[in-house]
Parts: sequence; structure tokens; C-alpha cells
Amino acid sequence: MIPVADRRANIFGYRFLLTAVILFSAVSAAPGANGAPAPSAVRSSVDRVIDKAGRQIRIVSPFHRIISLYGAHTENLFALGLDEEIVGVSRHEVFPDAALAKPVFSYHDDPERFLAATPDLVLIRPMIDRGYPQLVTRLEKSGITVVSLQPGSIPEMYRYWETLGKLTGRLAQAREMVRRFKKATMDFRQTVQSVSPRKKVYFEAVHSKMKTFAPQSMPVFLLETVGGEYAATGAQSVRGTNIAAFGKERILAAGPTIDVYLAQYGVMNRPRLEDIYTEPGFQVIKAVRNFDVYLIDESIVSRPTFRLLNGMLEIGVRLYPAIFCAEGADILKTASEGRPDLLSPPAPCAGEQKEVHH
Repeated sequence: MIPVADRRANIFGYRFLLTAVILFSAVSAAPGANGAPAPSAVRSSVDRVIDKAGRQIRIVSPFHRIISLYGAHTENLFALGLDEEIVGVSRHEVFPDAALAKPVFSYHDDPERFLAATPDLVLIRPMIDRGYPQLVTRLEKSGITVVSLQPGSIPEMYRYWETLGKLTGRLAQAREMVRRFKKATMDFRQTVQSVSPRKKVYFEAVHSKMKTFAPQSMPVFLLETVGGEYAATGAQSVRGTNIAAFGKERILAAGPTIDVYLAQYGVMNRPRLEDIYTEPGFQVIKAVRNFDVYLIDESIVSRPTFRLLNGMLEIGVRLYPAIFCAEGADILKTASEGRPDLLSPPAPCAGEQKEVHH
């Protein structure tokens, strides 16, 4: 039998040992004398993102040599202040001007051209992932991280901006973009809060195929934010994209109620006003008869960038010029305060695009 004094000594020893272990663990978890974070802090700082292809990207440190193969990625990277980190851009850059001075890359290029630029990150979109898997595979096998991103809605755009922020160490800047964009959107909505009745608008995506935009797409969000009523109700998304099938028959059926006809134009889609005014049967469309047909640059209505605010203002001016010519530019000025590089100069209100072609 162990004497009472010995048992007390053993208990004291166990307590001392336990206390020492706890103190050692606390010291190990705390920052070191040189200011370096503890191992647990390092682990918690590692972030992960999942791209459109399901890749899980582990971000140990920000990427700093980036090739962007999509104009929206490029524009957003510049908006995050990453001019020096961008070492290559796509062929179809339009904004900002600094992007036009960067080396140009294409998914048609030989992989060796990419490797010679020594990027650590290549940003693509799903179309490139699907159409050029050999390029993507070669880049990845060479140790280059490839990330495929392309949001389809405004909520997805906010997450997309934050993903770019995480990849590049600019999360705070990305969240500031989201904050500014949301504030401007609220301001636009309040500007037309009392407008009634609202103008009904058909928004053309691809003229040759008589397609419009899906109800949850960014162009429709812009339209509704500035007080437009979407005329293509029931339009069905094509393969989960922003483009929706509608057809000429349904356009003509809604024609007498369509107050304004908008059509986007861009690199792959170049409608002319005369194409719409002279389209057989389109004279039943109220907007065509009243010459309220306008072309809108796709880069400010379909690309997930901060310049969607430019698109909002331009659409607003086409719908309610008396309101937006007076107040719209101030909303953009507030949104870009201290960061004029985020937006294009607003289009002048004086030159309304009521051109007639026969």
C-alpha cells in the first residue's frame, strides 16, 4: 500500500507535468520572437477556391505573374490594382487603356509561348477549358496553375470578384468593389422608384438567331435596376448560359407592347440599326415604329466587371432620359470616387441614338 505522503507527491507531480504541457502548447501556438506566425496560424491562412471545372486551388501565397485570357478577368485585375502582376492579356481587350500595352496571348498559341512568359497563374473561362484541353493540360503539367471562371449572374459576380481577390492577395479591394457596386445599384433603383408605368423592353442578344437574355442574366438585372420591364417573359436559357431562346414569332406577338428595343453588339455579334428597322414583320413592334431602337456595347452589359454600372446608366438614359441625364452621372461619380479608373466616361446624353435606316 502506497503511503499517503507518496500519493500526494505523485498527484503533485502529475499536476506539474500537465501544467507544463499546457504552457508549452500555448507558447508553441503563439507568434515567435521574430514575429513569424505559429504553424496553426499558417495553416488557417491557406485559402482555397473552386473553379468552374471543379479544380480546387490551394492558395499559399498570392499569384504574381498572371496571364488573363478573358477580357473581363483582365479588367477586374486592373481594378484590383494588379497592373504589374499582369504579364499577358487576351486579343479582345477594350478597357482599361493600360491593358492594350500588355503582351497578347491566345488559346490558339503554342504552349511554349506561355511557358516562356513564366506565369504562375493563367486565368481562363469554361469555353477555353472545353475547347482547348491540350493547352490547359500542358500548362498544368508544367506547374502553372490554371483557373477557369465566368459568373452568370450578379450574385455569382460578387463571389467571382472575391475569388480573384483571394488568388491575388487583394480580397479587401475586391470586397470594396462589391460594396461600391451594391451602393450604386441601390441608388439607381431609388432614382426610378416612383416611375409608373414602366417601359417594356426587349433586349436582343443575337439578332441573326432572334435570341434574348435569360431572366437571371446580368443584362436583365441591369435593365430592371433602372426601371425597365423585361418583355421576353418565358425565355428559356440555352445550355445554362446567359443567352435565351425566344424566336421571331414571340417577338412579334409582344411587339405592340414593346416600348424600347435594345440590342447588344460586340466582337462576335455586330447587328446594325438598319437590320432591326428593316427586319420583315418588325413594323408591328411599337419601338420600331417610334424609332426607339438602340445598340448597346456588350462590354458594359454582359461582362462581369464594375463597368456594368456604365451599362446601367446607358440603358437608363434610353428609357428615361429626363431622369438619368440629370442624376445618373452623379451616381457613377460617387461609385468611382477616388478610383476613376473603375469606369468609362458616361456617354453624353445629348446624342440620343434615334437613327432611322430604311
